[in-house]
Amino acid sequence: MPRPSARDKLLDAALTEIRVRGYSATTVDDLCAAAGVTKGAFFHHFRSKDDLAVAAADHWSAMTGALFAGADYHRQADPLDRILAYVDFRRSLIAGETATFTCLVGTMVQEAYAAHPDIATACGRSIFGHAATLEADIAAAMAARGIAEGGMAEGAWSAASLARHTQAVIQGAFILAKAGGGAAVAVEQIDHLRRYIQLLFQVATDRETAP
Repeated sequence: MPRPSARDKLLDAALTEIRVRGYSATTVDDLCAAAGVTKGAFFHHFRSKDDLAVAAADHWSAMTGALFAGADYHRQADPLDRILAYVDFRRSLIAGETATFTCLVGTMVQEAYAAHPDIATACGRSIFGHAATLEADIAAAMAARGIAEGGMAEGAWSAASLARHTQAVIQGAFILAKAGGGAAVAVEQIDHLRRYIQLLFQVATDRETAP
């Protein structure tokens, strides 16, 4: 196996250091020390800390994308079961120290959304891109239960909007964990998300099929 390059070491270090310290508090020196590389190596690969942050967001997307693509929840035959199994999988990842289970891009975007638009865009690409991976299963679950997109007139919803909502709850759970609730409070929110999805499909099915 080839040894990781200085660039790869810096990106891996960013995934840990930024989740522990926050983006603003993480310095180039911190990243170099964690990666075991020189500052010269840093600036050989990245023009600035912001430049590294954008690359780190894409690196995070690639790593987590591979993790979710290979997860067992895809094996469920029923699309609603796949969605619920996805939520269960997210729950199973919440353990240990807060920095180890929270989201890099969620952490960065909270600090960077106004001051660092390039970072915010990269974080949004990651979060919305992950949400989009759920849309096909949600749409299939809706179709299987006769639920039309935009149904329930007073509370219209779609596969895309529910996919985004799952991420809103998960990112919110991470914020509560950082606010002092720890893993237990984050798990509590994921459990509520699971119940919400079950109820949403049941209520929607009842309304769509009512005579």
